[in-house]
Amino acid sequence: MKYRKLGSTGLKVSVIGVGTWQFGGEWGVDFTQPEVDAILDKARELGINLIDTAECYGDHLSESFIGDYLSRRDRESWVVATKFGHHFHDRFKRDDRYSAEDVLTQLDASLKALRVDYVDLYQFHSGPDSAFDSDALWTALDKQKQAGKIRHIGTSIAKNDNLHQVAASSSVGSEVIQVVYNRLDRAPEQGVFDSCLEQNLGVLARVPLASGYLSGKYKPGATFAQTDTRHRHDPEATLRKLEEVQRIQAHEVPEGMDMATWALAWCLKHDAVTAVIPGCKNTAQVESNAKAADYLSSNHVQAWTEEQAG
Repeated sequence: MKYRKLGSTGLKVSVIGVGTWQFGGEWGVDFTQPEVDAILDKARELGINLIDTAECYGDHLSESFIGDYLSRRDRESWVVATKFGHHFHDRFKRDDRYSAEDVLTQLDASLKALRVDYVDLYQFHSGPDSAFDSDALWTALDKQKQAGKIRHIGTSIAKNDNLHQVAASSSVGSEVIQVVYNRLDRAPEQGVFDSCLEQNLGVLARVPLASGYLSGKYKPGATFAQTDTRHRHDPEATLRKLEEVQRIQAHEVPEGMDMATWALAWCLKHDAVTAVIPGCKNTAQVESNAKAADYLSSNHVQAWTEEQAG
């Protein structure tokens, strides 16, 4: 595994993290605690130390699985990131909750679910500019940071070309940007990444496998269960993406290399990207994800090997 500094936070994170939306039951699988334990144990075995979750992955369900796990393991060996801004009602149904008062309630609920006293990174979750531009919100978050419940604040932008929220990061105290970035969606390269580099913001690339399409396992015409969020994607857009995936697999992925591993390494080669946070449904996928670190140059910007970090 390789490690990088997460912008100006001082946190050392593995270049591969564990995204955990799937633990909330919206990716076609209902997880059990032993299954979550196995995934996270495998991640730690492979040197992964970053978990990203959210209050609305289930009604704090993903956080609760992680909290149960952390209560029986070394919490200090993990960098735990979660988010705020949505209230889960049912599968695929949420409403926005961005007021300062709502966020404080969400934070306490997340800490309780995670069974921790603090989170390393607390992220504004895909909210509109009108919510982002609230001074009261950022003041409340700063107070919670001073109280020790939050180590660092971040912004998970909904539209991956939202330069308004990215450019304002330093002024509101946000040190990390989470953004959709993958071989099929390169919009952050047009301004967002430049701003991140200028401000020394850490960057977490979410959906690095393009909702699993870049795994190479799905062919044009693939369908998904009603419990899988991908069944809500536009069928024609999905068809075009899967046709493009086939072209990429034939012309860009080195022969004999797993496509998912290649897709993650592709994201990590951009100087602005600190880490990728792919989801994983089993330990085999954790292993495939972790292998992407082997394809990074040792002199890549901000890349640390374990020996250098020590």
